[in-house]
Amino acid sequence: MTRIVAREALPRRAWQLEQQGLHPLLARIYAARGIESAAELDYDLKSLLPPAALTRAAEAAALLADALEAEARILIVADYDCDGATACAVGLRALRAMAAGTAAEIGYLVPDRFVHGYGLSPSVVEAAAATSPDLIVTVDNGIASVEGVARAHELGIAVLVTDHHLPGDTLPDAECIVNPNQPGCGFESKCIAGVGVMFYVMLALRAELRARGWFAEDGGRREPNLAALLDLVALGTVADVVRLDRNNRILVSQGLKRMREGKLTPGVAALFRAAGRDPAKATTFDLGFMLGPRLNAAGRLADMSLGIECLATDDAARALNIAQQLDALNKERREIEAGMQEQALAALATIDVVDTAGIALFAPDWHQGVVGIVASRIKEKLHRPVFAFARADESGNDSGGQLRGVLRGSGRSIPGLHLRDALDLVAKRAPGLLKKFGGHAAAAGVTIDEADLPRFCELFAAVADELLSADDLTRTLHTDGALESGYFSLETARLLENEIWGQGFPPPLFEGRFTVEQQRVLKEKHLKLRLRAGELRFDAIQFNFAEAPGDEVRAAYRLSVNEYNGVQSVQLMVEHLQNP
Repeated sequence: MTRIVAREALPRRAWQLEQQGLHPLLARIYAARGIESAAELDYDLKSLLPPAALTRAAEAAALLADALEAEARILIVADYDCDGATACAVGLRALRAMAAGTAAEIGYLVPDRFVHGYGLSPSVVEAAAATSPDLIVTVDNGIASVEGVARAHELGIAVLVTDHHLPGDTLPDAECIVNPNQPGCGFESKCIAGVGVMFYVMLALRAELRARGWFAEDGGRREPNLAALLDLVALGTVADVVRLDRNNRILVSQGLKRMREGKLTPGVAALFRAAGRDPAKATTFDLGFMLGPRLNAAGRLADMSLGIECLATDDAARALNIAQQLDALNKERREIEAGMQEQALAALATIDVVDTAGIALFAPDWHQGVVGIVASRIKEKLHRPVFAFARADESGNDSGGQLRGVLRGSGRSIPGLHLRDALDLVAKRAPGLLKKFGGHAAAAGVTIDEADLPRFCELFAAVADELLSADDLTRTLHTDGALESGYFSLETARLLENEIWGQGFPPPLFEGRFTVEQQRVLKEKHLKLRLRAGELRFDAIQFNFAEAPGDEVRAAYRLSVNEYNGVQSVQLMVEHLQNP
């Protein structure tokens, strides 16, 4: 069951925003998102929180500046998702620009998710040591790498941690940690992405080098324009699905502005081309659903080094060649995902989903890199917390011919259930059941023995049942109410598309009652509709629909621009249909 609830937009607040110059519809939408003044929508760069507000950013800058002056070897250790790849590219581009004319070496290493696991593990440090770095800089990871940092010190390697994830009880003993979520950090934007943290560290480094006279004309070193990296920052921020507070909206807005002006790094331009999208019309949708998945496909199916090379190169032809490889990987990922999802739905047919609060699924041939997406898809379909498991690489056969091994699971949750806390409760009730686990409220990972899967399924379902209420298990769609008939236009659709929307600052979703005049199924899974409201008629589409509607429907939808054969028209993107 899905409950449709209209957000509350205080009329006086909406009126005040309108008086400050906002479009009436935008004024109502922003009022419902807690915006009280048009000044909060000023996304000029000068409105960014200053780098000095980020605890230890200045200390990190001094550490990096010393390394550049000493012509040291700096190695960036990245995570294998889009945030990690863009953060790594920001670091590579900025550090190489600032090290120009020196013998300093700037390299990178990205762990293999199937071999090294997550973060700066001791095995990653061992691999890094092969290049004899003087300084390791982590991006989008490291805050939990206590053992890895200790191993680096044993090998005589200094470590700078830049991360945004929540810390554990013990921090790594790194030379410096920059993380807005570490104890004592007063930086207001706690939800900044890993790429945003690295961008801030590069801003602080430039300021430090400027103060040292590094960019003096007689030295031949030019001060880099770090704003040129904002397309990378915007991409990583949106793709990592962090909450778009005002500071993040500024970073995304400035990145989109540069894209629309044609000021893109070659890799981002190549990704737009591979995705068949026009950067002159770039939106947050493009970043989150078109470019981001193509980069993430490298980390899921191959090696994220491919994605980093795409973003780091200045050779447009090479960037396009890599982007096309990433596009092919993403198509392969979609095919794998479709097969896994079909198997998952078949398995669900044997489960009483209505009376099951938490679900865990497994198939012997599932791919480790795609289980997280499958868990997310099933979670969206059922509105239940879901774990999907695949066999880890260390699986094998015992002497008796029976399959033995290890399973790695990726979970996605719904509001009301903190997934990492739920795993902690499972671990306490069954000591030794979980070999390893971690994560946060919405997503988590766990490793178990394959033989223990039935026990995990039972305990996870029981814990979810205890922690989730009946209301939690009812999907709630928050809308912006009805859309006035005069706003069903291309002008309004373009107006909404060009604003900054994302996690925690959702795009407008409207609701209404319609008569269904026509309906047909496309590719056996999408529903194409012709809807009527009064004298108005609309084309609409619902992707991956569950069931065909009746003659009269209540719909939750987004206003979008559909382009076909060069002709643009308004289209309703239906998120939910139900009979009134």
